[in-house]
Amino acid sequence: MANNSGTDPGFRNQVDGPLSARPFRWFFAGRIVSVLGSSMTPVALAFAVLETTSSPEYLGFVLAAAMVPEIVFVIIGGSVADRWRRDVLLRITNAGAGLSQACVAFCVLTKQDPLFLILLAPVNGTLQAFISPAMQGIVPQLVDSANIQKANSMLSASRNAARILGPSAAGVLVAVAGGGWAIALDAASFLIAAACLTCVVLPAKAKSTSANLLRDLREGWTYFSSTPWIWSITLAFMFLNAIQMGVWQVLGPSIASTTIGATGWGLVASVKAAGLVIASLAMIKIAVRRPLLIGLIAMSATAIPLVLLGTGSNLILLATATFVSGLGSALFGIVWDTVRQRNIPNTMISRVTSYDDFGSYVAIPVGQLAVVPIASAAGMPQVAILGGITYFVIALLPLTLHSVRNLAATGATAL
Repeated sequence: MANNSGTDPGFRNQVDGPLSARPFRWFFAGRIVSVLGSSMTPVALAFAVLETTSSPEYLGFVLAAAMVPEIVFVIIGGSVADRWRRDVLLRITNAGAGLSQACVAFCVLTKQDPLFLILLAPVNGTLQAFISPAMQGIVPQLVDSANIQKANSMLSASRNAARILGPSAAGVLVAVAGGGWAIALDAASFLIAAACLTCVVLPAKAKSTSANLLRDLREGWTYFSSTPWIWSITLAFMFLNAIQMGVWQVLGPSIASTTIGATGWGLVASVKAAGLVIASLAMIKIAVRRPLLIGLIAMSATAIPLVLLGTGSNLILLATATFVSGLGSALFGIVWDTVRQRNIPNTMISRVTSYDDFGSYVAIPVGQLAVVPIASAAGMPQVAILGGITYFVIALLPLTLHSVRNLAATGATAL
């Protein structure tokens, strides 16, 4: 198998697990701290904005101001991550995110004009657009191919565990000290992550033969658009994410208020998070021969809670289906990261995955905005049921392609 990572063998361990490699240990430690801090931010920011403005609409403006540049700049972020050393790029972006969040915390704690929150939000969103592609490319540079799935499973488990612990910790901190201090803790987590990354030093990259950024972007697009197993799944997730975020996040609470209630809805969310964590831990040990085949079948289980939501199912049945959905979502996420990191040349992976991220997320705002008028015309339960059925069909459509069904777990694309 060709070694397409561009990594010095000293960074790899061919026998033991990912944590046996010192650079990955520091990377993993920094990532745990960072995701725990970031998981606190949504709750902290929501209450901080409400403390400052008493306006839910203003919170929407702040969130949009962060999300739009993240989507817009992710493709450029992918090209930069392929050109630069990713360890250096992650140190800079994490330090920058820490400083920008510190400014947000300062504005909240000192009760500055809330307009500053809207002005600072794009800074953090832009930095996140550079962090995500670099994250995809650096994992294969820190562990050997056999340990990539284990590494991704560990990262997924820590991320999903943070989704359970972070909001609760943020709620307590907001109640005791206010939202500003919770955001300050997130700022500190980025700075700690940047410090941990100083212990991750990759070999210097060869100088790029490309004369300009546009050429790099074209090369990434050519690879992406000529590889059916990548673009077909990206296209599917453009619709899947729009359906999921629209039906589940926007309509879900309203439907639940008339069926299982707010408490039941919170329990369902917690059960899904538990499924995400359990599957992430299980995937450290489980090897999948046909990762995309199994992954897409597992992902299609997300359709079941959508249908049950629309049919007014009882709490036990909906929670069970949501738990299974969490298992399937985590399994697919891990195998998707793994097959991309094993099959896409490391010199191009950040660019290719940035196109994947852009395509997968660009339609989310459309789904969130369009689902309400559609539900007003057709009815919320009907939209949830139709959304679930559509989700199931679209999730399995990529399997009509031979390259998706038969991509092996150990396949690699030579440089």
